Amino acid sequence: MKNSLILLLTIFFFSCQQKENNIAPLKVTDTIAAQKKIIEKKQNKQTGDTIVMNFKNEKGLFTAEGNLDSIHSKTYIKFNNENTGELKAKIIPTDGKGNIRFNQIIFPDKTSDGPFGMDLNISLNQKGNYILVIGHSLMADNPFFGKFKIELENKKE
Repeated sequence: MKNSLILLLTIFFFSCQQKENNIAPLKVTDTIAAQKKIIEKKQNKQTGDTIVMNFKNEKGLFTAEGNLDSIHSKTYIKFNNENTGELKAKIIPTDGKGNIRFNQIIFPDKTSDGPFGMDLNISLNQKGNYILVIGHSLMADNPFFGKFKIELENKKE
């Protein structure tokens, strides 16, 4: 009994001791990896069938890469417009050509307009969230499947 009490007190004593913080110095590879994560967070990426445009590139354009496939035959581009102005948007297929276009633009008041071509020039008279729908033209043969790049430029009035 006495031995077990001493054993329990010893375990309790060692468990209550503060442990030293062993912080290893940062390595160059750690800082490079951290910088890559920051850069990756500043890109507009496609998640499922949606691309949310949050970040502008060094030219002041919203850019992103998207993909249309048999599962996601449409891609939705969401962006917020704080100022009235003109929207210039462009789809650039990686193959150069393809049956792909802006099918529709949905305005913040839930009205819509479309279809358009691979280039879109439209005035934005409302503030709020806009949605661009990209897909292939149903009036043409050979639906587009593959990667594309999209560029949005929002010029203020």
